[in-house]
Amino acid sequence: MSIAFLLTTLVVVATPGTGAVYSIAAGLTRGTKAGIVAAFGCTLGVIPHMVAAITGLAAILNASAIAFQTIKWLGVAYLLYLAWRTFRDTSLIDVDAGAAPSSFWRVIRTAVLINLLNPKLTIFFFAFLPQFVPAGATNGVWQMAGLSLVFMVVTFVVFALYGVFAATMRNQVITRPKVMAWLRRTFAATYVLLAGRLALETR
Repeated sequence: MSIAFLLTTLVVVATPGTGAVYSIAAGLTRGTKAGIVAAFGCTLGVIPHMVAAITGLAAILNASAIAFQTIKWLGVAYLLYLAWRTFRDTSLIDVDAGAAPSSFWRVIRTAVLINLLNPKLTIFFFAFLPQFVPAGATNGVWQMAGLSLVFMVVTFVVFALYGVFAATMRNQVITRPKVMAWLRRTFAATYVLLAGRLALETR
């Protein structure tokens, strides 16, 4: 594993996207545990893309306009749904510090779907990983699997840090309804912008 791979992975993961935004939102509105759970869910959402890249399914996705467009528009629709739910969910202002277990399962489910419904992530794995596997390597599949696991670890650590940092700011804003309302609208608008960016993506 090269330093170039680690640096590239760190840059890709640290760049704000849907997973980072959701981890921050979870940490800010539900606390440290929720932020970490969201990071874990986003990391789990990477697994299908990793499997697709290793097995060659990403090549099919890249070649099939219908498959790519179907997943892409499902992702767009889900991001818009998140925007609507975030904007309408006034309960985010009245956060319960002892959130019920079911809420954490909802956080995981949402986080997984956020990354799952992103075809660009599969194609990213398809184009990114092979660059760091020597041509003709007899254990190329295992090397790709190992690099993918490193990518997942970095994803979890970075997103968890986002969530934990947001949670540390929670007490400063949780008692200010106007600030929470502004943050809720900001997150909703961010999801809309991310949905728009995904809608404009091409293979």
